[in-house]
Amino acid sequence: MRLLGREELKAPREPRAFLVAIAKGLLFDYFRRAALEQAYLTELMLIPEAEQPSVEEQQMILEDLKNIDNLLGTLSSKARAAFLYNRLDGLGHAEIAERLGVSVPRVRQYLAQGMRQCYIALYGEPT
Repeated sequence: MRLLGREELKAPREPRAFLVAIAKGLLFDYFRRAALEQAYLTELMLIPEAEQPSVEEQQMILEDLKNIDNLLGTLSSKARAAFLYNRLDGLGHAEIAERLGVSVPRVRQYLAQGMRQCYIALYGEPT
C-alpha cells in the first residue's frame, strides 16, 4: 500500500529480490503485531476479573493499539523509542538521550517527529 501511494513508482531492477523484501517486511509487521497483542493479553490477565473490560472494549483497545503501532511504525526505531520513553515512561530529554546514546537536541527532533505523526493521524497532513 505504501508503494501504491507514491507519486512515482519505478520498476524494480530485481523483481524477485523486491518481492522478498516486501514479504520480509510483511512478516516483520505480522510478528510485531502478534507480540503486541500477546503483551496486551498478558497484561489483561493481571487485572482482577471484576475490573476487566468487556470483550467489546478489549477489541476496541486492541484495535487502538494496532493503530498506534501503525502510526509509530513510520518512525525510525530511535524516534519510536524516544517517543515511547517520553509518553509512557515519563522520561525527560536528558534521560532519553542517555538511553539512546544520542544528543538532547536529537531527542527533541525525535519527539517532534512522533508528535507530527500523531497530528497527521488526527488531523491529516498540515497545509
